This record gives sequence, structure tokens and C-alpha cells, in this order.
Amino acid sequence: MRNLLNFIIRYSTWFVFTFYVLLSCILLSKRDDYHASVMFSSANAVSGGVYRTASSVTSYFNLRRINERLQESNAGLENEILNLRNEIAELKAISRDSTRMQIEDDDRFDYALASVINNSTRHPRNYFTINRGTLDGVQQGMGVVDQSGIVGIVNVAGPHTARVISILNETQHFSVKLKDTPYVGSLSWKGGDPGVAYMEEVPRHAKFHVGDTVVTSGYSTTFPYGINVGTVMNRVRMTDDNFYILKIRLASDFKTLSTVRVIRDFYKAELDSLSSFDVNS
Repeated sequence: MRNLLNFIIRYSTWFVFTFYVLLSCILLSKRDDYHASVMFSSANAVSGGVYRTASSVTSYFNLRRINERLQESNAGLENEILNLRNEIAELKAISRDSTRMQIEDDDRFDYALASVINNSTRHPRNYFTINRGTLDGVQQGMGVVDQSGIVGIVNVAGPHTARVISILNETQHFSVKLKDTPYVGSLSWKGGDPGVAYMEEVPRHAKFHVGDTVVTSGYSTTFPYGINVGTVMNRVRMTDDNFYILKIRLASDFKTLSTVRVIRDFYKAELDSLSSFDVNS
């Protein structure tokens, strides 16, 4: 308190001078409109300058916050780009895996992507429906596969949809062989477990091991050679001692069947006509 009093006493002259200046300005502005307008204009100019300076200072300090927000936004965009790149790479890998079915002649075979819209696995004769038909090039007799292996053959094709005979159909047989061997057999489903089928008519002298891969034989226009079918689980005895029956774990999961590919063989009509000619002759 004493320091404050000493300060006021020391600069009392300046305080008195400032007080009288302000008082004279007030009296002058009240008595004379011209001086009042000049004073207000000057005050507005001074206040405007002060506001502009304050705004500039505030904007300058806000630049850091704005920059941080921009950096956060850029980081988010970069993360999205990175995630999209990873997803694209994964989709390309899935696509490569899905087409590893060794469709050897690119000029002969093509496929149409389709979604399964109805499916059954509990009946002796199972079918599923896909959302592609004749308008998409799908025809009766075309083979159908998913990302893991074969799943069926087109039975009836409409303009927009088609019905497929599933592998899980006791009336259907597929020509298959033990991979990297000359041993061919007939694959069929016996009911029960939707993950198990049987390879019949395997020659007794054929050598195999549990876990060996079974693929399509390529002896028909339905499936090209080498499409995955499943793996050998064990051997089942037959009454005919000249042949084996092999129990096969199917590669495809029919309970979760969702996206499939219909294989289109551009030589099919020609080959079928030749087969028909041989039969008729």
C-alpha cells in the first residue's frame, strides 16, 4: 500500500495533467459538434486500428490450431488411402487365389461372377440358385466353382437366374483324378456330411496318401483340368477288389456358399456336336 501511495504521489503531476486533458476534450466535444465529430472519427480510427491489430494477432495464434486440424485431416485421409490400398491388394490376392484353378487356355474359357441367392444342403438332391442367367451368358451344363473348388453344374438357366445342381446331389457324378497322377475316378456324394464325398473306380494299383489333392480331370466340357475338388481322407473297401473308393474332404464349404463363378467354355458347342456325331454314327 505504501508503495502504491508513493507511486501516485511521485506521478501525481501526470495524473492531474491527464485528467484535465480528458476533461477538456469532453467539454469541447459537448459544446462543439465539429470537434465532437473529429474526436469520434479519430477514436474510431484508433479503435479500428486496435481491432485490426488484435484480429491479426488472434489469427496468427489461431494458425497453429488450424494447422493442427489440417494435419489431423491429412493424416485421416492418408490412413483411408492406405487402408484402401491394402484392401485393393487383398482383393487382388483373393482374385489371384480364386483363379488359381488353372484354366489353361484363356481363349477357350471365361467365367461370370454370380451370387448365391438360395441354397440347400440337407436333402438327398440339393440345388442352389444364382443371380445370373442367359442374358449374362450362363447356359445349361456350365460348371460352377467358388474360391475353393467346384460346387456344381448349371441345370436350368432363365434370363436372370439359374439353378445349379450341387455336388451335394446323389444323382450327380464328376470326373476327377488324383493330382499329378494318371488315376481317374468318379466323384459322388452319398448324403449325410456336406463336407465329404467319395471318389469311386480308383484302380487298385493306384498309389495315394492321405492329404493328396483331388482335381477335375478335364475329360468333359463342364470343367477344365486341374480345378481343386478336395483332399483324400482315407480309403473305403469295395466288393470289387480291382478298385478303391477314396473318401474325399471337399474343398468348398457349402453351408456358407455365397459368391461363385460360372465357367464358360467357348469350345463347348463344337465339342458337344462332335460327341453327338460320334454317338449317332
